[in-house]
Amino acid sequence: MLGDTVSVVRPRTYEEAAAAVRDCGARGAVARGGPGRPHGDAARNAGGAVLDMAGLDRVHVVDADEGIVLCGAGVPLHRLARLLPSLGWSVPVAPVGGRVTVGGAIGADLHGGNHPVAGSFSRHVLSLEVLTADGEVHAVKPGTELFAATAGGMGLTGVILTATVRLLAVETAYLTVDTERATDLDDLLARMTAARARQRYRTARIDLTARGAATGRAVLTRADHTPLGALRPGTRAWRHPLSPLPRRLPSASALLPGGLPVELPDGPLGRTAAGLLGEFRHRATPRARVGELRPLAAAFPSPATVPHKPGGPGRAGRVRHRFAVGPGQEETLHRIVRRLAAHRCASAHAILQPLGDADPGWLSFAVPGWALALDLPAAFPGLDGLLDQIDEEVAAAGGRVCLADGSPLRPDLLPVMYPRVADFRALRARLDPRGVFASDLARRLDL
Repeated sequence: MLGDTVSVVRPRTYEEAAAAVRDCGARGAVARGGPGRPHGDAARNAGGAVLDMAGLDRVHVVDADEGIVLCGAGVPLHRLARLLPSLGWSVPVAPVGGRVTVGGAIGADLHGGNHPVAGSFSRHVLSLEVLTADGEVHAVKPGTELFAATAGGMGLTGVILTATVRLLAVETAYLTVDTERATDLDDLLARMTAARARQRYRTARIDLTARGAATGRAVLTRADHTPLGALRPGTRAWRHPLSPLPRRLPSASALLPGGLPVELPDGPLGRTAAGLLGEFRHRATPRARVGELRPLAAAFPSPATVPHKPGGPGRAGRVRHRFAVGPGQEETLHRIVRRLAAHRCASAHAILQPLGDADPGWLSFAVPGWALALDLPAAFPGLDGLLDQIDEEVAAAGGRVCLADGSPLRPDLLPVMYPRVADFRALRARLDPRGVFASDLARRLDL
């Protein structure tokens, strides 16, 4: 294969997956969750093979007594989110968008707005079946090196075939949501910190077009699972408390994290539109709204409801960039938000959330502190330089950049942000000496 040609294979059995890996050629293979194009280059493999795991999408077993599901890696989280509440269970970690499969949630070690309480997705995984470079399928348990390298390993240790996941018990298929406005970043951090002991989910949408005294103003959303006793008698929710699908899901107001992204035009028009949108969102949100009942399924929007315009530096589209800084590094967060506001970045998606304890994966992104996810126009002048400055500040503050998004992270910053990367490389060299599993991300960062 030459150039950017990619061979896409959709295996439907273990044998077909093994054959695709065996016959992938010199440029190797990497698995991805489904047919959609990823934001970054972790699931891209120019000149090689990509395994579309949508064919391995069976839910094999749901143990409704113990709260455990065994399913294929290609099962989308939004499907589980609609299946499980009727049995009294829910997916333990809510994704940022709807284009996430079980295998993708493990490969990127997904975290959600409930990270301080629940940790990342891998913390709820009881076992995996992984196809490694030798063509063998291995049962992988937490606490082993292969599990630590696979959770957050971006598909570079092997192909995840199935996962056994522990679920979250729920009494209803609803969330109780509080929404409020924060006047600036200091006000926002204070409100999010004060909420630490109360609601399970906490996220905020920051208006990056606001400057001056309003820099960092945001809409804060806090939510928790609604107990049965909190439902008002006589309502539909009270009559059908575990109904997985309400009559009509909210369209553009999916509640976590802070609503769905909106497509904006590039260039000056996009910055103007972003400013108007930010002003409208802020003013349209009540200063405080408490106890709103929303369907749990809205936290897991399906791909059909999520706008998706992939891109990267140097081409049309959007660039996803997510970074985390630790507690005591709030001034770094302030500087970055001020810089973005000064550039009037047309980000339709700027989500801040708190993070809890570090996760077990060697390349897991989440560390204690704060995470800010950005969705920036790839055509923005000087974007590469701006993101490079942000990455340097984050590294100097002991933080890290998420590898699953589209950030053009410099290779020299990787070991600074991820101290276990040497262990990851050494394990890959032992398990996959021929470099069977490869991706554009792996080549760019020498993983």
